[in-house]
Amino acid sequence: MSQTRMAINSQLINSQLKDERVRPHQPGQEVFKTIMAEDINWKPFAAFPPSVRLAVVVGQPSYEGPYVIRVKVPRGVKLMPHKHPEDRVYTVISGIFYIGLGDQFDADRLQAYPPGTVIVLPGNTSHFHWAKSGEYVTQVNAMGPLGLEYVNPKDDPRNGNSGM
Repeated sequence: MSQTRMAINSQLINSQLKDERVRPHQPGQEVFKTIMAEDINWKPFAAFPPSVRLAVVVGQPSYEGPYVIRVKVPRGVKLMPHKHPEDRVYTVISGIFYIGLGDQFDADRLQAYPPGTVIVLPGNTSHFHWAKSGEYVTQVNAMGPLGLEYVNPKDDPRNGNSGM
């Protein structure tokens, strides 16, 4: 094979490999952008107690694909045992994040994590939270769709009978 033909074949193969590595963009992620903390839009979320706020930072959590959300929980609020079908990576943004594992809320099982901590939570792991020492904000990175199921349906604010 001539050197010219080998060079053309090499360019063709490299071009095809490059095209295969380019993935389609998620909605809202096709251009460079930044999201400043003061621009985050906090909203109530039906599956959380009324004072807790959630903000969608990147992606669309109700659809398949990557998403980033932030959760702000005021002092004293407990999120009773629940689980998510998706694997999650939490980053503590501010405050102390208390999380415990298990199907029953047990303050003795809570672990305290300061800002900057990264926590990997496998999908379908029952866990609970408490804003024990003050408000905290966590950031959650995961692949949607987002799911949340309380261990005890009576703890789910969507059922209208939660005392939280």
